[in-house]
Amino acid sequence: MTKDELVSLCPVLFHMSEVGSWDSIRRHGLQSTTALLDLFEISGSERFDIKSKWRPESRIIEHSVYGKAVIRDQKVMPENDLQKCLDGLTTRQWYELLNHKTFFWVDWQRLKWMLGAREYRHRAHWVIMVDTRALLDRHAENVTLSSQNSGSILDGRRRGWHTFQTMGNYAMRWVAELAVEYSVSDIGELTICVEEWKRDRRLGVIWKP
Repeated sequence: MTKDELVSLCPVLFHMSEVGSWDSIRRHGLQSTTALLDLFEISGSERFDIKSKWRPESRIIEHSVYGKAVIRDQKVMPENDLQKCLDGLTTRQWYELLNHKTFFWVDWQRLKWMLGAREYRHRAHWVIMVDTRALLDRHAENVTLSSQNSGSILDGRRRGWHTFQTMGNYAMRWVAELAVEYSVSDIGELTICVEEWKRDRRLGVIWKP
């Protein structure tokens, strides 16, 4: 898939974040779980539990300089069920693979599904909307595409190293999610707007450039 084809398919990317998180994200970038753990200097057993194991609940991490950050749960990816879906890697490797990426939905319907999911529907979220072409112009070499929701195993689909493909190697004509390795440090320069949503209701605009 070429850059122009991807932009035509999904001109805007969506990332669902916690309420109140935009100032920190704009300042430090949109961080993967691994990048957040590095920034917050989390080590030892706490780091292992967050990065390398199943997270049935969201985790809050704290730092004397950077404040607090929420790392989302992985409720729909329990280890025993995940193991049955994996090709050629361990559950630990899969969790670590996902935790090294920042994820974007490529269409509104997939974001809407997540906003309405049982774990998230009861509270508001800040949705970061990103210009796809602007992101690709700066980060294309770190972008991978997937034809499935890599963070959920409800559909039972097989997954492994092959799940994430570079644009040049991606042969399908549709995309489920786009990921950037480690972090998007300049996310503030790529963002079109940030809106507050609760389920299918827009509550307001949080930020526009």
